[in-house]
Amino acid sequence: MSTFLETWHQAAVTTLGLFWMAFWAFALGYLISSMIQVFVTRERMRQSMGSAGAKSVGLATLFGFISSSCSFAALATTRALFAKGAGLVPSLAFLLASTNLVVELGIVIAVFLGWQFVVGEYVGGVLLILLMWILVRLTRPKKLIETARQTARQAEESDDDSGAIPDWRRLIRSREGWQRVANRFVMEWKMVWKDVTIGFTVAGIIASFVPKTFFQALFIGAGDSEPAFWQVLVQCLVGPIAAFFTFIGSMGNIPLAAVLFDNGVAFAGIMAFIFSDLVVLPVLRIQARYYGWKMALYILGIFLCVLVATAMLLHYGFIALDILPDAASGKSVTDRDYFKLDYTFFLNVSFLLLSIFLFVWRVKSRGFPTLNTDKLSEMVLLVLAILALLWLLVGSLLPV
Repeated sequence: MSTFLETWHQAAVTTLGLFWMAFWAFALGYLISSMIQVFVTRERMRQSMGSAGAKSVGLATLFGFISSSCSFAALATTRALFAKGAGLVPSLAFLLASTNLVVELGIVIAVFLGWQFVVGEYVGGVLLILLMWILVRLTRPKKLIETARQTARQAEESDDDSGAIPDWRRLIRSREGWQRVANRFVMEWKMVWKDVTIGFTVAGIIASFVPKTFFQALFIGAGDSEPAFWQVLVQCLVGPIAAFFTFIGSMGNIPLAAVLFDNGVAFAGIMAFIFSDLVVLPVLRIQARYYGWKMALYILGIFLCVLVATAMLLHYGFIALDILPDAASGKSVTDRDYFKLDYTFFLNVSFLLLSIFLFVWRVKSRGFPTLNTDKLSEMVLLVLAILALLWLLVGSLLPV
């Protein structure tokens, strides 16, 4: 029993340490994302994404890059763009870019995994879009696309931000503009806090309780310095399968990816796991509600194919360039000294004060944000997040 309690305490401290490492990165990323979402409107993006030409795909990628990394927010924006006439390829390019090329995700990956994974994330994001473009052009069923567009138009809310496009120069100099940024900042945290809480808690539990032999059995070839091609391919397939049944978003998955890296999973398997935020079960259900099940499964199949291919290309491309990261050189997430007086401490204090200021401003202007528990998936996430918080509170206070 004492061993279990000690491991529980270690798991809770590891989770809190992981979040302590990443808090400033989350806050910085969401501040940047909030500013861009306020000063670059959806209507402005929509006007540039009509066809599937190189210009439209390039602009869609750019708009996705400067947009939110929350998968569910990106899904809603993509639906709006597609419903208003944007081509399927630009719409999917925006979706892939907004969940794989955003600034805040790169910052968190750098904190937990290192520069090679940041390069892999951004180069891989571009490869995902290019491969998706090719695959859709080869397989695109025109009738299915039109049916999906009609379904998306029915799902699109009537209060979309159409009409006059605000002058971003005026907004950026006004109190109103920055008040919108404060509201958007709070809403960004509202969208992801449950995913982040669950994701970090799961990462701490797995890092402390799950033996390395489990990862070697699940990810065949994990721990091998030079896994065979078929082993790397299997790991690329296991990554999205493992992610499919989780409710954890892309930001919450990063500490878990760090645990996989510490346990010897190949670079390709980890990248496939990170890229899998758009092939999880909740996303599939939302896509089905937006476009119908046929289109949802079509998009799922496209994304699975391109993420596995991208992960493999990155893995062997990095080998050719001799920049493949070595898990043996890293320090286990359970052995790191998280709470020390260094740059992380001062960054966290600064962004904590900024976050409190923005939250108070938002509450004074619009009141407290609601929990949005009308959907079953949101209710399940809320319950799991509360259980995770209780687990962390009790575990961190256990005497060891």
